[in-house]
Amino acid sequence: MELSLQKSFSGGRVLSERDISGFYLIDGIYGAKTKVPNHSHEQAVFCIALKGACRESFAGRVRDYEALTVQFLPSYQCHSLDFSFSDTRAFSIDVSPCWLERAREYSLKLENSIHSHGGSLAALMLKLYGEFRRADDASPIAIEGLMLELLAEVSRHQIKSTEKHPPRWLDRAVDLLREQFPERLRISDVAANVGVHPVHLAREFRRFKQRTIGDFVRELRIEQACYELQNPETPLAGIAAAAGFSDQSHFCRTFKRVIGMTPTEYRSTLSSH
Repeated sequence: MELSLQKSFSGGRVLSERDISGFYLIDGIYGAKTKVPNHSHEQAVFCIALKGACRESFAGRVRDYEALTVQFLPSYQCHSLDFSFSDTRAFSIDVSPCWLERAREYSLKLENSIHSHGGSLAALMLKLYGEFRRADDASPIAIEGLMLELLAEVSRHQIKSTEKHPPRWLDRAVDLLREQFPERLRISDVAANVGVHPVHLAREFRRFKQRTIGDFVRELRIEQACYELQNPETPLAGIAAAAGFSDQSHFCRTFKRVIGMTPTEYRSTLSSH
């Protein structure tokens, strides 16, 4: 049996919610052993897992979610959810049709679902979550601006999937950066490892990944920090060192610039339910 849901958050417990200019934002928790049967949403939905994990069935395949996994699901596309293992904290945003029409006026492509872990989509969603939590006079316009960025980023993901595939050496470079991001890697070291010139590496990386190598490494470090912040006992200095930051103050400044809240504020949101 297929359900059609008016609001995206069904089967869980809503902690807080806001309706801003055609965006319905929800912070909530799905309890362990919760199952949400096959359903679709009347509006397009963004969702990021903040803590915990779940498994989704979509279009005949299974997609796994963990902290910092982001989903974009267009309206009336069916899926089901299984939260078998643990309580899962999630932040979701329903997008009204008027915003999608506005995006399409600029030729943005928003027809397909996106399933992405970390990276620019997660950073934007976490900034939105920070503005959602802040709830001051400036947050509505900040949320609108970040939502437009988010829609543009989804369109870029969809356009990328139809472009020429990146060279294999670029995949090896990405794997190397993921393995060694806490270390002080130089571009010349990465280029030598994959057998290309550093200038060619930097140019092709930006072409296919839409960001610099430095930005990519910074994202990986912030992702690592977000995982570690789920444990309230781990000191900030230890998190900073493990993620590759030079010191705690550098870590805190970078985290707030990327995420929109301090590490302490981020940690407190995960424990507030």
